Amino acid sequence: MKSKPTIVLLTVAIVFALGYSSVYFMGDYGWTVFVFLPFLVGFSPSYFASSKLVLSKRECYSLSFITLLVSILILLLGGIDGLLCVSMATPIWAVIVWFGAYAGFVLKNRKSPLGNTTAVVILAFYSLSFLSFDYINEPDNITPVTTSILINAPIEKVWKNMISYDTIAESKRFKPGLPFPISAAIKGSGVGAIRYANFTTGTFVEPITKWQEPYLLQFSVESNPAGIKEWNPYCVMHPPHLEGYYKSYKGQFRLKRMGNNVTLLEGTNWYKIDLYPQFYWQLWTNAIIHKVHNRVLENIKTESEKENAQSRSTSKII
Repeated sequence: MKSKPTIVLLTVAIVFALGYSSVYFMGDYGWTVFVFLPFLVGFSPSYFASSKLVLSKRECYSLSFITLLVSILILLLGGIDGLLCVSMATPIWAVIVWFGAYAGFVLKNRKSPLGNTTAVVILAFYSLSFLSFDYINEPDNITPVTTSILINAPIEKVWKNMISYDTIAESKRFKPGLPFPISAAIKGSGVGAIRYANFTTGTFVEPITKWQEPYLLQFSVESNPAGIKEWNPYCVMHPPHLEGYYKSYKGQFRLKRMGNNVTLLEGTNWYKIDLYPQFYWQLWTNAIIHKVHNRVLENIKTESEKENAQSRSTSKII
């Protein structure tokens, strides 16, 4: 393997074969896809090229990142995944590719006792280990995300605007593909009523489990749409990670009277995400949920304060 392009293409072929097995056979987007394979993308070109060619550390880094770039282009041009997911995954991929490239360079240039055949066997063993670990791994307990806002309106007005609301104006702060809240409607009242939260990605169906007007509304989530709407300029696509890897379990709105015309409104969502490493993907998920919460709470605040101002104006005229 004296040719750099040969090493790059062979690495890409192995990585995609293992990635396909992890996603489509094992049903997992886990440590294999987001940790081991990026390490392989960094390590293999650096280690195996250095065994035949005299490469500097910088050249090893360049070769490994070219391999990452080729892999990303195949994901996008081949319609395997979209820009949103790839852009979120790229930071962790880049760090691990860098580490893999460094490890490959150091291991080879320190006259490692490992021969190429032994290195391949070890990497094959670790690939199977990661696949097995992903297969038996389960998501941790549900994660709560809470966002709050102060509203200059009586608690009763806030409750009314919280229960259901008309179409929310679009915001430039939401990137294409993120779940933007559109509207909410409720059928019935009290425990057993059904709330429908409409998003650009679909509708959450939410049976009411607690109705303590005007202080607490709690609901379970009976139906989850896709967490994001993936986008690719080359084709219509629906990668597996859009179905079932993010699941909302329950949510609530809690209101607290802070004064005659001041209300604290808190929105909380409890979810699980079956993507690993969880600490990394929870950073993204929490940020998106806070963004959604803020948009909904801001809309409730705007409507409640507008109604409060109108009622005050009317009372002054009378």
